[in-house]
Amino acid sequence: MSLAIANFRGKRKKVVLSTALHPQYRETIHTYNAGSGIDFIGEGDDPRLGPDNLLKNVDVNTALVMVQYPDFFGRVDDLADFAKQVHAAGALLAVSTNPISLGLFTPPGEFGADIVTGEGQPLGIPLSFGGPYLGFFATKSEYVRKMAGRLVGETVDNRGQRAYVLTLTAREQHIRREKATSNICSNQGLMALAATVYLSLLGKTGLRQVAELCYHKAHYAAQAIASIPGFSLWSPNQFFNEFVVRCPQPVSEINQHLLENEIIGGYDLGQDYPGMDRHMLLAFTEMNSREEIDYLVDCLAEVSHD
Repeated sequence: MSLAIANFRGKRKKVVLSTALHPQYRETIHTYNAGSGIDFIGEGDDPRLGPDNLLKNVDVNTALVMVQYPDFFGRVDDLADFAKQVHAAGALLAVSTNPISLGLFTPPGEFGADIVTGEGQPLGIPLSFGGPYLGFFATKSEYVRKMAGRLVGETVDNRGQRAYVLTLTAREQHIRREKATSNICSNQGLMALAATVYLSLLGKTGLRQVAELCYHKAHYAAQAIASIPGFSLWSPNQFFNEFVVRCPQPVSEINQHLLENEIIGGYDLGQDYPGMDRHMLLAFTEMNSREEIDYLVDCLAEVSHD
């Protein structure tokens, strides 16, 4: 978002955020920009609506439209035409994505995304009770000088040895600080190295295999859970490894029952979305075995019988 505002030199003050963008991402954006005068649009929309519903808010004052792919509810939408219409208004398009999903689905860059961000934890990083993790940030070459940070590149030193240096860093970060987009950097080098090793070992075909495992296990689970009386799928849309389930009881009660059976339950969407009480967000990855999924289904069936 900072990149988009800087790109238009503050002349465009509207940012369109999808309701289906991770609630914590939206909270962070608001925290960073409190009192900035930026107009945030789109967050109060019905979460059942697709990204095309955002287009009514896009005009000549829009700096950025930000969506998630797959979105926070797990849905996967074709964003090619959407991207064209965003660009027709002169705005930038940012897409937050799950990197594993790109082993199966079209990468955002291919349908015209200007900025792509995401959570790097799926790239072989253990959950570790919440961190440390890493994020990734990519943009088109014409916007790299607006990135809030520094780019490190490979070169050769005066002895002919490989060296890594700051190949791009805005001068104002050092001498014209009142115009700087970033003066603070965090070091996630260890996590970045671990993710790099993971991807190098997987290779192109391995990444697709992991994505297929996530996809098929999630769809197996969705079909089994939807067959339990009282449970149903919230959306008919295509999804990757996450989906929303309507539940016959409050999610907190169901999760308590699951915890008693040594299962960490799904996310209670009622915490962030009014009207989505009794809606649970579930995720499945290559780490979940069929036996574990069957056990979850059996435990949910017990809830249905209570």
